[in-house]
Amino acid sequence: MHGDYFNDYTAVLIASVAGVVLVLTAFVGSLLLSPRARSALKDIPYECGIEPVGDQWSQMHFRYYPFAILFLIFDVEAVFLFPWAVVFLSPFLTSAIFYEMLIFIGILGFGLLYSWKKGVLDWR
Repeated sequence: MHGDYFNDYTAVLIASVAGVVLVLTAFVGSLLLSPRARSALKDIPYECGIEPVGDQWSQMHFRYYPFAILFLIFDVEAVFLFPWAVVFLSPFLTSAIFYEMLIFIGILGFGLLYSWKKGVLDWR
């Protein structure tokens, strides 16, 4: 009985060891193969190949964060909604799964309505 238990986890142990070896190999390889020549030109921050002008630090306004959080919430909704829609016409689904998805969409709709009433979506 104990032999079966350990045989079931042998594949997990092998995969874990292989994963650790691959990660360590990647780190050692990057240390050995990466160029180390530093220069002032390489140390400047840039975006899209354009040299920066002015201060390197800029402050974002807090109003962007609620929009980002709402985007993430509804993006996660799409992750759950699309697979459900693909298998919706499957003969194995029961009506409980349909009502479960209606509850899920209702909760997200309530969250959108709540944020709308609180004024989070108003751009000031």
